[in-house]
Amino acid sequence: MINKFYEKTKQFIKENYLILSFYLVLVATLLYPLPYYIYTGGGVIETNSRVEVENQNKSKGSFYFAYVSELHATLPTFLLAKIIPSWEIESIGEYQISEEETAEELMIRDKLYLEEANTSAIFNAYQASQNEITIKKEDLHIIYLQRRDTTNLQIGDIIEKIDGKEISSIEEVKEIVKQHAVADKIAIEVLRGEKHASCTAEVFELEGEKMIGVSFVTTYDYDLNPPLKLHFQNSESGPSGGLILSLTIYNQLTKEDLTKGKKIVGTGTIDNLGNVGSIGGVPYKLKGAVQNKADVFLVPAGENYEEALQIAKKEKYDIKIIGVFTFQEAVQKLKDL
Repeated sequence: MINKFYEKTKQFIKENYLILSFYLVLVATLLYPLPYYIYTGGGVIETNSRVEVENQNKSKGSFYFAYVSELHATLPTFLLAKIIPSWEIESIGEYQISEEETAEELMIRDKLYLEEANTSAIFNAYQASQNEITIKKEDLHIIYLQRRDTTNLQIGDIIEKIDGKEISSIEEVKEIVKQHAVADKIAIEVLRGEKHASCTAEVFELEGEKMIGVSFVTTYDYDLNPPLKLHFQNSESGPSGGLILSLTIYNQLTKEDLTKGKKIVGTGTIDNLGNVGSIGGVPYKLKGAVQNKADVFLVPAGENYEEALQIAKKEKYDIKIIGVFTFQEAVQKLKDL
């Protein structure tokens, strides 16, 4: 019976190989990723459930991340974006630091930006609320390689040792590189996924400074009191939720409820000093906030804030827009609402 089925299948393919080949090529063409991303809209994600502080203080309202819906373009979605006015096409080159970078490396970097933003958000919230926070571990993750031909390091690697010395800060890396001559090969041990790897990088000089052409983001592992757990999905990435995450954690750590029963949507990066950085996709994020009936839209002060005001005026949005430069300013403005 199996032989008969095999013979029939073989005969069918032989008789229809041209049309089968056509369909295979068509499907491959339609699914092949193009070097573009497509913005298709915006939305919000409630953050109270993403943050779990032991014995947390309850809030009457809620904080929400603002996000942009994004597709990796294929031929059908690219053509749709040409037709649908609200869809926006962005070249993958806008996201790349160099032409050599792959889509996979961009995704790794975005994941690391999220991790960096999370650790900065935790630091700001615990410091501002005067709760205990101690750095247990500091990791240097590689996010950019300037000269790939002189190293076997990879984006995403965590630096563990250089010249046999354990590394815990960017300053230590710079100091070791300074002690080497140009063209020296430096021995570097890294953690790559769950495995350890031995690598090398060549020293070169640029504008009078010795370097190995590597850029990092720093993430931290903390001892926290009270304990904290964050719940993020594997599909989530990027640093633009840092401001709202820090406010959500802070609100659960303190008795005063910053939300005052309101629905507060926001966006903006944050660093360990509490500085709020600019983001992209303001039109989509603001529209998503309005469609989800938010009372307040928090946005980085400056260009992002001005853009949000112009859009709100043009579209006649009924929402309070607040621009902030720092985490502390965001806390104070929410207290003053």
